[in-house]
Amino acid sequence: MIGGSLARGRLCDSLVVTDARDADRDASDEPSSPVQTRSITGEPGDAAQTFLLTVLAGPDAGRSLTSAAAVTTIGTHPGAALVVTDPTVSRFHAEIRLEAGRLRLRDLGSMNGTSIDGVAVTDAFAASGASILVGRTRIRVDIGAERVPIPVVPDMLGRSRAMRRVFALLGRAAQSDATVLLGGETGTGKEVAAESLHRQSARRDAPFMVVDCAALPHDLLESELFGHEKGSFTGATGAREGVFEAANGGTVFLDEIGELGLDLQPKLLRVLERREVRRVGSNKHASVDVRIVAATNRDLRTEVNARRFRSDLYYRLAVVEVSLPPLRERVEDLPMLVEHFLTSLGAQDAPGATVVRSAQFLAGLAEHAWPGNVRELRNYVERAITLHDLPTTDDVPDPSHDPLALDRPLKAAREAWNARFERSYLEALLARHEGNVSAAARTAGIDRVHLYRLLWRHKLR
Repeated sequence: MIGGSLARGRLCDSLVVTDARDADRDASDEPSSPVQTRSITGEPGDAAQTFLLTVLAGPDAGRSLTSAAAVTTIGTHPGAALVVTDPTVSRFHAEIRLEAGRLRLRDLGSMNGTSIDGVAVTDAFAASGASILVGRTRIRVDIGAERVPIPVVPDMLGRSRAMRRVFALLGRAAQSDATVLLGGETGTGKEVAAESLHRQSARRDAPFMVVDCAALPHDLLESELFGHEKGSFTGATGAREGVFEAANGGTVFLDEIGELGLDLQPKLLRVLERREVRRVGSNKHASVDVRIVAATNRDLRTEVNARRFRSDLYYRLAVVEVSLPPLRERVEDLPMLVEHFLTSLGAQDAPGATVVRSAQFLAGLAEHAWPGNVRELRNYVERAITLHDLPTTDDVPDPSHDPLALDRPLKAAREAWNARFERSYLEALLARHEGNVSAAARTAGIDRVHLYRLLWRHKLR
């Protein structure tokens, strides 16, 4: 049987938790969710691998979890896939991904670290049968014999397994009003995914409103979200409804939710729990009927561990959690994406179209890391069409060659600058300290684990 299981308040791909104590757990500890699932037929013989986690030692010895989910989290928080009660385990301690038949384990900034067969790791592959230690809890991980069919969802862009997992989750989530949290690197198409989710839902004829939590000044964000009354602050010459009221009956997309300040997080939590808002300067609460979709390129579980993001808010946002894969993990989609960009640019018959459709061009695309993901690819294809030539991947549009980048939206230009600066800084930092990460972290004034994550992100480790 295919379809998602609603476990710990989240929709996952074929996830089963087994524990005799579950029957005795108070149901009030788990928030209810209106998510309903539907079966989607997969192509014959196209299936995803499962893996098994078994707790060998610790307070939860005997518990096991079988999963084929794209991401499986271990921690003490109820939002984790495998929940343990060991006090030495962080709320979101570590995650496991199955990549190309191999198990990849990543520590999520835990307090007590993660190890594989006695070796401390931050991000590493584990062999089937390996012993994982999180806190004082020892877990065995095994690749399972069972395979779960990968759902197919037509009418959406992408044929890769990674994207079809995403489409399947979005398709099922669209049948409900459940809150959705979209994760993934910058440029992976989170806003496009949110729009698609809205169009597939019963709210498709109602407003779809977008708020970029990173772009608005903090003192204006509260008014933008919740509205304000006349005279509530300097410049408030009249009453104004916020996006939640304006989108009544529709969907609100909160982009870069990880940038939301701690003082505004309880107010958003109230919207999620009670579906009501209070304008700035008002004592009255107004009911709203909205579906909330949020997105972030941060790992909110790490933010929760660092107490920069409320765990209860994360729990409410991640009822359905969908992680959009980076372009480097879906290179089989490159020809389809290139053809889509040619169509959207109206350049199907342009002189440069022959170039970008060539096998040589597509092979070159597959070799590039695409740190800017789909957004970067679009700019590259557009440039290739304009030049009527076959540029190399070294010719990908670079913000350093265009200081103002006026042909790009502000957000895209800023992200490109930040990514280039971050990589250049890290390369120079490592060179200065001859590869000594601990010394580099001290110079940068950041935690060593955080530095390791940055190095992995930029493929410097």
